[in-house]
Amino acid sequence: MRVTEGGVELEVPGEQTEGIEETVFYNPRQELNRDLTIATLRAFRDREERAETYLDAMTASGVRGIRAAADGWDVTCCDLEGEAVDLARQNLERNDLAENARVEHRNVNALMHDEAFDVIDLDPYGSPMPFADAAFARCRDLLCVTATDTAPLCGAHFNSGVRSYSAVPRNTDYHPEMGVRILISALARSGARFDVGVEPIFTHATSHYVRTYLELDRKASAADAAIDELGHIYHCEDCLYREADPGLVADPLESCPHCGGQRLLTAGPVWLGSIQDPAFVAAVREELPEEFGTTETARELCTTLENELDVPTHYDQHKLCKNWGLPANAMDEFLADLRTAGYAASPAHYGGTTFKTDASVDEIRAATEESLD
Repeated sequence: MRVTEGGVELEVPGEQTEGIEETVFYNPRQELNRDLTIATLRAFRDREERAETYLDAMTASGVRGIRAAADGWDVTCCDLEGEAVDLARQNLERNDLAENARVEHRNVNALMHDEAFDVIDLDPYGSPMPFADAAFARCRDLLCVTATDTAPLCGAHFNSGVRSYSAVPRNTDYHPEMGVRILISALARSGARFDVGVEPIFTHATSHYVRTYLELDRKASAADAAIDELGHIYHCEDCLYREADPGLVADPLESCPHCGGQRLLTAGPVWLGSIQDPAFVAAVREELPEEFGTTETARELCTTLENELDVPTHYDQHKLCKNWGLPANAMDEFLADLRTAGYAASPAHYGGTTFKTDASVDEIRAATEESLD
C-alpha cells in the first residue's frame, strides 16, 4: 500500500503482524518520532551550519532517510536486508530523490567504520548499543538514538538491562526516566572510549521507546566532563524516597533516611545531568510545520520538555496520593500548592499525572495535606 508522511509518498507492505510491526518495513506509530527528527535536523542545521551528511542506519522502507533527503540533507540509507534496500531505492525514485541519497546494502557497523557522517541516526529494533561504538567512532556532530527495549532499560527485565547497558536498572515509579538515564549513561560511556563527550540536547520517552539527540564534542576533556555527570540513584520501596549520588562508585544507603526502611534499591550508573537544552527544544518546536501529521502532539511535547524541571527523577501524583490515602486534586492545583509552599515544580512529559519537584517526599506530602485543610 501507499502512505504519505511529511510530504513524501512511500510504498510499504500492506500487512503487518500484530506485536512485531517494529521489525517490518514501516511503523506508523513512529511518525511522531520521525516528525520530531526532521524538526530536530532543521534546528540543528541552524546550530551547526557545516552539518550536511546524514546516515539513516536502519533504513527499512527508507522513510526517515527519504524525509531527510527531501529536507536538503546529503543522505545515506543503509540496511542489511535486501528487500528493505530494494524498497528504499524504489521509494527514493518515487519521490525524485535518487540523486539526493544513496542506499547501501551492508552491515551498518562496517559502513560506519569505513565512512564518517555529520549526523548518524540509530533507530534499531531493540537496543542501539551494538551500534554505538562504531557510531561514536565516526559521527562528527549529532548522534540520534532510539531504544525500543524499554523493559530492560527500565529494570522490568533486569538481567537483560544489565547485559545490554552495563548498568543496574531498577523498576521504580519513575521507570520511564530510569530508562532515559540508563540509556544516556551507556551512550556516554561508549563515547568516552573514543574521547567523545556527549551533551543531550533533546530527549523524550514516548510510548514504547526512548529517543535522545546527543551533540558530540570530540575532545578527551569533554568525555571526562560527560563521565562526571554519571552517578547512582538510591530509592526506598516503602516511602518512595530517592536520592541522587554523583560518581561511578556507589555508596548505598544502609537504611532510608526518611522512613528508616530497609527495602532500598541502588540504580546506576545513570546520567544525572540535564537531558534537554531548553533553548534547542524551543527551536525544534518552531521547526514543526502545520502539515506534519503529529504537529500538535509534537508541539505540546516540546513545550512540556522546555519547562520540565531539571532533576533526575519524577513522581506520579496519583501513586503518591494512593500511597498516603489522600485524594488527588487537579494537577495544576497540586503543582501550585507545591510552589506556594516554596518548592519548584513542573509537569513531566512521562504521563498526565507525572511531575518533577525539588521537594522531598515528606515535603510533598506536607504541602498536599496542608492544601486539604
